[in-house]
Amino acid sequence: MKHTTPSPTTHPTPTTRPASTTRPPSPTRTAPPTRRPLSSAPPTRRPTHPTRATPTPTARPTQLGLATRHQLLRSGISPSTLTRRTRAGGPWQRLLPRVYLLQTGPPSPRQRALAAVLYAARPDADPLAGTTAALTGGAALALLGIRDAPPTPLDVVVRAPRRVAPLPGVRPVPTTRWPATMSVTGVPCTRPLRAAADFAARATDPALVRSVLANTVQSGWCHPADLYAELRSARLLTRPAVAKAAAELLAGVRSIAEAHARDALAATDLPTPLWNARLYAADGTFLASPDAYWPDEGVALEIDSAEYHYTRDAWHATLRRRLRLEAHGVLVVSATPSMVRDIPHEVAAAVRALLTLTTPRPAPPTATARGHQQLPLPLPLPTRLA
Repeated sequence: MKHTTPSPTTHPTPTTRPASTTRPPSPTRTAPPTRRPLSSAPPTRRPTHPTRATPTPTARPTQLGLATRHQLLRSGISPSTLTRRTRAGGPWQRLLPRVYLLQTGPPSPRQRALAAVLYAARPDADPLAGTTAALTGGAALALLGIRDAPPTPLDVVVRAPRRVAPLPGVRPVPTTRWPATMSVTGVPCTRPLRAAADFAARATDPALVRSVLANTVQSGWCHPADLYAELRSARLLTRPAVAKAAAELLAGVRSIAEAHARDALAATDLPTPLWNARLYAADGTFLASPDAYWPDEGVALEIDSAEYHYTRDAWHATLRRRLRLEAHGVLVVSATPSMVRDIPHEVAAAVRALLTLTTPRPAPPTATARGHQQLPLPLPLPTRLA
């Protein structure tokens, strides 16, 4: 028997390993979880509800770069940060107790006025609403542009029973008769009627009271009858200076120069004129409103200040007004406030001369006076106020 050696069997090399022999992929190595100590507290979960938005740490633009301590702390500024930022050389300044100016450099008059309101307002109230504190008196009138109104001291009405300590230049005025307020260039203020009465209540200069009250009415911020009623309700007519100024306004006087002219004429035997009466032509055309007018004689007194007539257009307007009056038979006496103050006898003599010339006048003036009703002056002071 033939012996044969079996040939070795050749097995093809597979391209892939059988499933039974494929190695499983090595798992990705990760760091073992950190075990929390048994004594540590469980992690706190963040609330799912939206958090309330907090105001920015800077003041609102309408607060003129000012903020109170209450507002800054509520916006997230810590007391230590507030102290650090208001140190010497810091970016903020402490103007008044609990009131800060969030800028460098000196504050403006408006910022000082608003700072006084922020100081006096209740901390938890909106200081710009004018419901717990508001600027009043001469400072409020000065913001309105009333001539001669003193911008200081800063009088601030405070709603009673809240009490605020006075500071140098800041005078809180507690009141139970809360007034209507308005915003003047971003500062809460009482309305001109109340501001004028509050000014008259604290002013000590009779001439200043006379001038400020007259300029308030002349600027159109209130009517003389309304101002008289406000002064009466505030029980200020028992003061001679206030009563005299109010009586002049009721009679038609609208400026301190006219008040001086009235004093000069009252010291003579001249008839009492109408003040600021409106003159109309026969066809109803408005002619002018002279400072003083004697309707029976057709004589007018015009007090022209250089401050209001120094421009070419203003001077031409003054001349045209006089031409209209003279064209309708009205004789005009012209004077300046300094003439009325320094040489009142010469002004009165000029008026007397024209009044005398009109006595045998064949042609009366064709102008008709309308406006203020002439009241007997001085008005009697009230003995008992309601």
